[in-house]
Amino acid sequence: MKTSVINATAIEEFKNRLRGELILPDDPGYDEARKVYNGMIDKRPAMIAKCMDVTDIITAVNFGHDNDLLVSVRGGGHNAGGLGICDNGLVIDLSQIRYTYVDTKAKTIRVGPGCQWGDVDHAGHAYGLTVPAGIISTTGVAGLTLGGGLGYLTPKYGLTIDNLIGAELVLADGTVVTASATENEDLFWAIRGGGGNFGIVTSFLFKANPVHTIIGGPTLWNMEHAEKILKWYRSFILESPDELYGFFALLTVPGPPFPEELHGRKMCGVIWNYTGDPEKFDEIFKPVLEMKPDFEYVGPMPFPALNSMFDQYYPSGLQWYWRADFINEIPDEAVAEHVKFGENLPTPHSTMHLYPITGAAQKVSNDETPWAYRSANWSQVIVGVDPDPANKKKITRWTKDYYDAIHPYSAGGAYVNFMMEEGQVRVKASYGRNFDRLVEIKRKYDPDNFFRVNQNINPNGSN
Repeated sequence: MKTSVINATAIEEFKNRLRGELILPDDPGYDEARKVYNGMIDKRPAMIAKCMDVTDIITAVNFGHDNDLLVSVRGGGHNAGGLGICDNGLVIDLSQIRYTYVDTKAKTIRVGPGCQWGDVDHAGHAYGLTVPAGIISTTGVAGLTLGGGLGYLTPKYGLTIDNLIGAELVLADGTVVTASATENEDLFWAIRGGGGNFGIVTSFLFKANPVHTIIGGPTLWNMEHAEKILKWYRSFILESPDELYGFFALLTVPGPPFPEELHGRKMCGVIWNYTGDPEKFDEIFKPVLEMKPDFEYVGPMPFPALNSMFDQYYPSGLQWYWRADFINEIPDEAVAEHVKFGENLPTPHSTMHLYPITGAAQKVSNDETPWAYRSANWSQVIVGVDPDPANKKKITRWTKDYYDAIHPYSAGGAYVNFMMEEGQVRVKASYGRNFDRLVEIKRKYDPDNFFRVNQNINPNGSN
């Protein structure tokens, strides 16, 4: 391992300078510390620096530079491709820097880079405030934000990056800077969708939005109705008011609290979130009920309850294989492919989701942030998932076959938070015409590509 060529005294000095913990391969907690959300990822770093504050982060960055180490940065550890971890290098682990501060007067929430979205939901809920995020509360704030941020509040309040006001970063040279609309504006543009390419964000400042009790939950239909439901959904959701969000899923019904007679049944469904006037909900939702769901559990609940509803079914450590695309339209030919693969879900956890990109998210231009597919109508993700490593080939094959069948109907690129390690060509496609500007900013702030364990934007602009 790389540590074998680093002077033992230098490692000891590094360890002593950290307020946090330096974990080496022979340490008792090493195997636990190197785990990430995706159990399919099994990498063995040379060392893991569990940072406690900004000074620790600077110390770790400088140590990585001085010893020519490959460096990865881990926030919530939820990344699809496990890009918070690396082989034979230094992991800068931010999971201990976990704090939130709600400013009710300014209507902002400041968040540490080790937080998960459940932390933000919990902190803001007492004040009736939240930040648009994803659909699972264990997702890391840092990774989701830097990649874009799609979820239940997208049509009402936009992507997560549309609500980012400012950030503090440690750059590749160890300096600390602030990025906002008035400071280092180019860097602020880049981190709103450009991933972890430009530095380590040590603090996020978000605009907080008024959300407390919503009306939400799932409606499910037997798989035999999937063709009819998807054809209905593809137009209904695009015509819905911004207060109504619903993502489409192909799924296998898990256990409780779902009724026992549904357990293990393959179904299609839509998971809803309504943030408008409760008095208007019945009229807006009437067309959904007219589609006669085979199961319906939609009602008032605290927003954090919706955002954590599916956490229990997707704990850390499952095997995951991901493929993704942006989608403009869902033609009948694509519907047929979705139904075919939905009928053959390989394992109970495997699924396909279509996340709408509507309302406020589409009111931002494609070049206003690096997120280049504002004009698309959906972000699609296909995931083969299972707890058993023995099923790795099974879930991977299904995901790849599904992707190959449906990709011809896509818009081209993919949401970077849903991508495995797929290479520069795929990254370039996902940023479209914004890619060249990202390369220029990368060249300015990280010319040596120190931060490269990510959906990488090479400062040389090469494929």
